[in-house]
Amino acid sequence: MSFKEINVNELSINPFEKVGKQWFLVSAGDEKTLNMMTAAWGGMGVMFHKNVFTTVIRPSRKTFENVSENENFVISFLPEKYREKMAFCGKASGHDCDKVKESGLTPVKLPCGEFTFAEAELVFVCKKLYTQPMDLSGLAESEMHWYTGGDAPHVAFTGEIFAAYSNE
Repeated sequence: MSFKEINVNELSINPFEKVGKQWFLVSAGDEKTLNMMTAAWGGMGVMFHKNVFTTVIRPSRKTFENVSENENFVISFLPEKYREKMAFCGKASGHDCDKVKESGLTPVKLPCGEFTFAEAELVFVCKKLYTQPMDLSGLAESEMHWYTGGDAPHVAFTGEIFAAYSNE
């Protein structure tokens, strides 16, 4: 299998299925610092006349540091057969282990220079356009349960999808 660049405007996908049910990995870093986490919160759309992907990450996550410190981040969708590896990447902390090594996923450098995983079927490479901590004063009371126990609110990262790849 090899990654082929595709036109994101020609994709015919259900974003609710891809993001909310299939999940995705959000990652950033080079061959030495690469870290990823599984997420199921995010969105695809258009902002500033650009195709964008928005994901949210808690500041306590190692991936938060990587995404904050890098100009780009990568969104990788993996097939269902990798669900167990995805679950590991959502539970384990890059502060405590080498998630890339322990997940068993295979890092691959894309033609644009960023990293994804050989197991991915669809990849978006995003250049950060906007970063904003969630303001809990604007959160509906019915959703406050996501922020019990003193966890800091998520930070939203919106990035322009400047490259997209399919794994053939």
